[in-house]
Amino acid sequence: MWPHTILSIFITVAIIALPKANASVKEFELSNGLKLIVQEDHRAPVAVVQIWYKVGSAHERRGITGVSHALEHMMFKGTEAYPDGQFSEIVAAKGGRENAFTSSDYTAYYQQWSSENVGLSFELEADRMNNLVFKEEEFLKEINVVLEERRLRTDDNPQGLAREANRALAFQESPYRHPVIGWESDIKGMRLDDLEQWYQQWYAPNNATVVVVGDVSSKAVHKLAQQHFGGLARETVPILRSANERVAQGTKRLIMTSDKVRVPLLLMSYKVPSLGSVSSSDEVDRADVYALDVLAEVLDGDNSARFARHLIRGKSLATYASIGYSPASLLDTLFSISAVPAEGITLDQLEVAITSELLEIIQSPPTQVEMQRVKSQVIASRVYAMDSMESQATIIGQLESVGLDWRLKDEYIGNITKVTANDLVAVVKKYIRQDALATTQLLPESSL
Repeated sequence: MWPHTILSIFITVAIIALPKANASVKEFELSNGLKLIVQEDHRAPVAVVQIWYKVGSAHERRGITGVSHALEHMMFKGTEAYPDGQFSEIVAAKGGRENAFTSSDYTAYYQQWSSENVGLSFELEADRMNNLVFKEEEFLKEINVVLEERRLRTDDNPQGLAREANRALAFQESPYRHPVIGWESDIKGMRLDDLEQWYQQWYAPNNATVVVVGDVSSKAVHKLAQQHFGGLARETVPILRSANERVAQGTKRLIMTSDKVRVPLLLMSYKVPSLGSVSSSDEVDRADVYALDVLAEVLDGDNSARFARHLIRGKSLATYASIGYSPASLLDTLFSISAVPAEGITLDQLEVAITSELLEIIQSPPTQVEMQRVKSQVIASRVYAMDSMESQATIIGQLESVGLDWRLKDEYIGNITKVTANDLVAVVKKYIRQDALATTQLLPESSL
């Protein structure tokens, strides 16, 4: 590991060396509402093309959960112009790669290939935005694929099932309680017209953001977008109704057992704000989000973080402990802790130890040296991400898809550097409370 002073110098130099992102990023909006964001990066003759639709599992209701993900599968089945998977064949034949992903907040599709193929990406994506063919036989095949995917990742995976259950336990009313892949009963009951209606509702140019990063001219890309997307009609897109989560009224606990489990697992989740859920004019709540981001790094940034130093190496109470927090979300999200106890340690003992570590932030706030080390790590990860065209495009698309301005990416480092130890104390007191905790214990069946 590099000495702290050398790392700090490197980060400072790297930040100074970074080009001003706004100078190379151009934003356009077509008359039909489609937003186009182009970031020129001429280091290699390649480009990443992503199209983001502002729809995911958070937009779903019980009965059709998983429909966004199922539609993502169907989007590869073809149109009249490019039937039977020809889309993927074209990308592969030209040496490119493609895929898609669905989250709670959005569904995105991408290609990465020679920059000369940007126009072809636009042609293919515009075609399937408007002309997807829905065939019953293809739908039935894909539903079986989705059910198998759910079986492998969740139903036959005790850890996956526990994480799903903990999320549903933490959220009582928020649509974030639904799994992205959908509940099994909803997937089994899904019909072809559910997907077709979802497609008609949400897949429209005025609900999409196209992001291009690579060896391109923003002016030329804009012209291509006008050519391929400009003729598509604007649609009336539903508005996601606010789902105000019920105020926490006490700790929620769930104990699960499985004969497939050999090592226990502890999950602890606290509801916290995200950049998407706080008002852009509320500087206090927005500052809380950055403080929570730094708090996660103080506790679980690397081998020097508090969980590793105290729980794993120091007291030998855990063999694994990590934190998950995603600031770029549409709604209030979770500050989640996952931990595996060391041999001879119960999950109750581990929970007490983790809670003590959280409260220790109040009693012993991070020193200036600790804060600087953590900030350097956070900034370093962002600096390194800027070296990847795909990462740059993803950051832009994600921010735009949760209702934020992509320019926030350029403010991130400055906002992180403003966070103080007192800010960490404040967010622990405000959000990391026992009366706002949802905890799930996963145990071997023989342990009860």
